[in-house]
Amino acid sequence: MNVLYSILIGIVQGVSEWLPISSKTQVLLVSNYLFALPVAVGLAFGLFMEVGSLASASIYFRRDIISLLHDRKLLAYLVVVTFFTGLIGVPLFLVAERLLSSVEGTGIPMVVLGVVLIFDSVYIRYSRLTPRLAGLKDMKLKHYIAIGIAQGIAALPGVSRSGMTVSTMLFMGVDPRDAFRLSYLAYIPASLGAFATTILLSRSEINTAVAAVDPAGILLAIITAALIGLVVIAAALRFAKRNNIYVVTLVVGVLAIIIGALASVASI
Repeated sequence: MNVLYSILIGIVQGVSEWLPISSKTQVLLVSNYLFALPVAVGLAFGLFMEVGSLASASIYFRRDIISLLHDRKLLAYLVVVTFFTGLIGVPLFLVAERLLSSVEGTGIPMVVLGVVLIFDSVYIRYSRLTPRLAGLKDMKLKHYIAIGIAQGIAALPGVSRSGMTVSTMLFMGVDPRDAFRLSYLAYIPASLGAFATTILLSRSEINTAVAAVDPAGILLAIITAALIGLVVIAAALRFAKRNNIYVVTLVVGVLAIIIGALASVASI
């Protein structure tokens, strides 16, 4: 069963990372139900699991990564966005981890997740009403900073990284496909930072997760997440120009509230 559970966690990570539904929170919830990981441990584990999605992004966008050697605009974008992501994200992660350490079960976090996801869906829906601009070539430093702050806020449970960054760029008027691509590229250094943060600041939580899942299971989950992610990235980029992507977030948010409310009632 541990093999099946590990594969399931890998699938959850591989799919949810590239959709506006907060992968770290999905991994938190699934790991809590399958392996009985405490909520705070699940949050750290969710960030740790991003290493699988990092592999997906690195493979899929390998040409863009190589282009950093001569594309100064893209390099500046990634440096500034990553800096502000860390500046905002690390403190928020530490606060969230401390608050969640006193939470028992996942009922309340599920309800919070649902509310945040519904907010995300509204954010995405109305961000598409702005006029379309070109892409990275028209962005300035203030745009990079805004995207970095948005990505940093996504360190909070329930807040989707891709949802925040894509929606922010859509509000700026960036073409949807470019917004998704730039969001996914910004994820690469951010995920490295998230992985390092959990190793340095949440070592005990990661050790607890490793003991529960076992190292072989975690490796299997990471490989699964990487393979699934390649497929989902390609599909998401094709889907980017459709106007109803916000519906996915809205439906997941409503379901999360219902499930969380039922779980809270059942625990009384």
